[in-house]
Amino acid sequence: MVQQKVLVILGPTAVGKTTLSLEIASKLRGEILSADSMQVYRGMDIGTAKPSSAEQQRVPHHMLSIVDPDEPFSVADYVRLAERVLIGLRDAGKVPLVSGGTGLYIDALLKGFLFPDASADAEIRERLQAQADREPLSLYTRLEKVDPASAKKLHPNDLRRIIRALEVYERTGESISSLQRKMEESKRPYEPLYIGLFRDRQELYARVDLRVETMIREGLITEVEGLLRAYPHQPTALQALGYKEIAYYLRNQMTLPEAIERLQRDTRRYAKRQLSWFKRNKDIHWFNCTDLSQEIIKANVCSLWESFCREPS
Repeated sequence: MVQQKVLVILGPTAVGKTTLSLEIASKLRGEILSADSMQVYRGMDIGTAKPSSAEQQRVPHHMLSIVDPDEPFSVADYVRLAERVLIGLRDAGKVPLVSGGTGLYIDALLKGFLFPDASADAEIRERLQAQADREPLSLYTRLEKVDPASAKKLHPNDLRRIIRALEVYERTGESISSLQRKMEESKRPYEPLYIGLFRDRQELYARVDLRVETMIREGLITEVEGLLRAYPHQPTALQALGYKEIAYYLRNQMTLPEAIERLQRDTRRYAKRQLSWFKRNKDIHWFNCTDLSQEIIKANVCSLWESFCREPS
């Protein structure tokens, strides 16, 4: 099977992915496939730093504004729709440039089926931990019933891994051993070239703080007001960074300076988690945007891509 070559530009929020992706896509005559879990929602533009209308006119974008905030949308939905986009770009002879900061979406699309990270649901884990504190052997007994293959590999006292296996089962309805097997068996039809962007920490954090201030000036409060009127039950999408904090302010649960400070802090923490996720991928070619100009990075990325395309799939 000939694999489709895909250029991937990833990195933490506010690092400069959008600007570089536009420059490279223009030079390579490619199109951009967004890998951002929040930019898929209509009406959530300012708070998700969605590319502007002018930027979208400059280079065709995909996977932006495709569902309403109250519609369910999972990583499986993203993969299904993104696969269609990649097929269309392949048939049109276009360079596919996947750009974004949602590592789970990027990995699920390009590497195959990935079971959810056990750190993602604190509520389930805390409940299982409380049960373990009361009746430690009861969790192992349950694991033997729902996932005997995993139970055989674990000691009854290995509560950390037992809790992780049970959490995955509760969240997905499938055993962790089954999901691991699916991941091992899956063979994706893509050959990605990963480009990672980062900056010195203090510079990145300063850019995060400035981005939040810019969002406020550009009308984030008005955007959130409109969304809360349209969706008063505040669906999951409106719990995203930039929306829940401003909602607190609009509901008089905190002052505007407090909401801005909270949003800046939580966005900095999110950027740190993004980098931790990406650093697990040893295939990424990293570029420090603090030390290198955008022109130098662009030239290096285009050179890497040209060499990559000459290699047989």
